[in-house]
Amino acid sequence: MVGWSGIMELQNTGMLSRQQLINLFNRFSFLTSQPDVKKRISDAVKDKQEAVAVTTAIQEEILLEMGIDPRFGIACLGKVNMVYENDRDLMIKFYGFVAKEEMVCDEAGLEPDELAEKMLIHNMLQEQQLEMLTHMRKFHPDDQSAILEELHQQMNDANFDNSAAVLTSEQIQEIVQRR
Repeated sequence: MVGWSGIMELQNTGMLSRQQLINLFNRFSFLTSQPDVKKRISDAVKDKQEAVAVTTAIQEEILLEMGIDPRFGIACLGKVNMVYENDRDLMIKFYGFVAKEEMVCDEAGLEPDELAEKMLIHNMLQEQQLEMLTHMRKFHPDDQSAILEELHQQMNDANFDNSAAVLTSEQIQEIVQRR
């Protein structure tokens, strides 16, 4: 948006729209997959900078390209959970964005063997989640909703630590029986 002075005015009120967030997530994923950006983050870590500071700077650059005040945009990211909590598709994309940032930081900051171990643990967790989802599909949709609600609460209680993103068969059975 261009103001009366001809100078670009940056969005700094309201909340980022769903489409703006998706554009940010997609652009961040694309950029952080590029070798020169990976090198930028890695070089910063070698210079004793925090990888997350560089990924935040990249997010700010994207927001600026989008015509959004970077500080405002970053603040909006902290509100996505509350504002869009009922938009499951967007929340999945948001958690993918957060996971991508974590992965980029890990790639830059961990030694190859540490990264390999973290990836192994991550893959094992994904397998457990897939097993859980496969098991959940055997239940009525109302029960599935109750299970997902319980899982969301468990993750919320664990401050969205990935290890809390799995329920055992027994826990699922218990949730269904309580209904």
